[in-house]
Amino acid sequence: MTTEIRQDTLGAETRTIDHIPETERHGKARNLFTIWFGSNIMMLTITTGVLATAVYGLPVWAAILALAIGNVLGGIVMALHAAQGPQMGIPQMLQTRAQFGSYGSLLVVVIVVGMYVAFFASNAVLGGQALNDLLHLGNFWSTAIVGAISVVGVVFGYRLLHALGTWMSVLGGLALIAVFVYILAGHTLPAGTSGHGAVTVAGFMSAVSVAALWQIAYAPYVSDYTRYMPKHTGVRPAFWATFAGCVLGSLITMALGTLLGAAFPKDDVATSLIHAAPNITWITLLFFGVGISVTNAMNLYCGSLAVITIGQTLFAKWIPRAWTRGVIAVILFLIALVIGFLGSSNFLVNLSNFMTLLLCVLIPWTAVNLVDYYAIRHGSYDIASLFRRDGGIYGRVNRNAVLCYVIGILVQLPFINTVFFEGPVAKALNGVDISWIVGLAVICPLYYGLMRLSRRSAFIPADAALSTTGAE
Repeated sequence: MTTEIRQDTLGAETRTIDHIPETERHGKARNLFTIWFGSNIMMLTITTGVLATAVYGLPVWAAILALAIGNVLGGIVMALHAAQGPQMGIPQMLQTRAQFGSYGSLLVVVIVVGMYVAFFASNAVLGGQALNDLLHLGNFWSTAIVGAISVVGVVFGYRLLHALGTWMSVLGGLALIAVFVYILAGHTLPAGTSGHGAVTVAGFMSAVSVAALWQIAYAPYVSDYTRYMPKHTGVRPAFWATFAGCVLGSLITMALGTLLGAAFPKDDVATSLIHAAPNITWITLLFFGVGISVTNAMNLYCGSLAVITIGQTLFAKWIPRAWTRGVIAVILFLIALVIGFLGSSNFLVNLSNFMTLLLCVLIPWTAVNLVDYYAIRHGSYDIASLFRRDGGIYGRVNRNAVLCYVIGILVQLPFINTVFFEGPVAKALNGVDISWIVGLAVICPLYYGLMRLSRRSAFIPADAALSTTGAE
């Protein structure tokens, strides 16, 4: 399938999910660092750090250590996906057709759309709170404004999102430094902050898990922001730039959250920032709150591409244009607003449980995708087949991948610990949730073994050229 021409420097992106030819590739690996570093300096990242101290009850030092471990482990998994973008030149969810088949992939893509909407809703609520504290417009209008800014980012697309990420790296980074300096020099935190909490295995592992999930949740995003990169960008530069930007941006911002959670465990994040840095409130609320619209634009952009992937699978003759992406973004924005307001009354608990359940459904997909790309096909795919309704050489459904996905969810259930459901193993371990570790450990070798043994495994020889001409 095709859609028109390359994006102008200041114009809107004209492509949607189609393959990006070599003549339209641009950018360097350092651009991946800035978009992921800048996009993680926001209220929701701070809130994730708050979970470690305010909800899981850890002292600050233990919370930061647990979050560091989780971010590094999850970051490795996430950044391995980013390396696929320059090699294949297509969005991440479209790549899923190569593992699951054209129709089998819908099982994953539909769930991922729900994830994008849920994260958008969470960000919109936090950004709306910050803007309301800054301008006193009311929660509804403040949230709507933050969301509307995000829609603009989706309309213009890839280049604008990368540019906004670069600006947030600089401005958000300076804001982070200002807040840390203010807190440490001004001694604005309550006296008991340093003695807050106690180390428990359940609390520590929960913090590790939520940080790992934070990174793994970006796995469905990352190729969307590397697919315009030149193929010679290489796997390693793409991996390290994405890993460093996302892990550093997340961990530093989460560390601020651990301080706020220990100091003001009963306040929302916006109020905590006001208490911690009262004389620079406008800086914190502007860059951490309103700046969240940059990350939310990324959520909407990826969500729109995923919805288009679903539509193009079901209606093969449909050729989506740039305006289609914008219309879908508006629809997802309106749905997210409703979800955000419905779940805002118990935000921290809802966020914690959502991230745990999300981890359960993302782990099997990431295991299948990475094993397929690195261990089975070694990065060699027939791109033209990915745009065929019958799946081309990959077929409509890869039973091996679908079976592994279902088993991956089921095998994690005994190890999950949430308010809604506590598995028997998690209960026996006093609430320690190791479900994601079990999921990776089981599915990676299982999928590899099934594909090696399968009579219908659609291997492409390692020296085969990518069939990109049919996709352009």
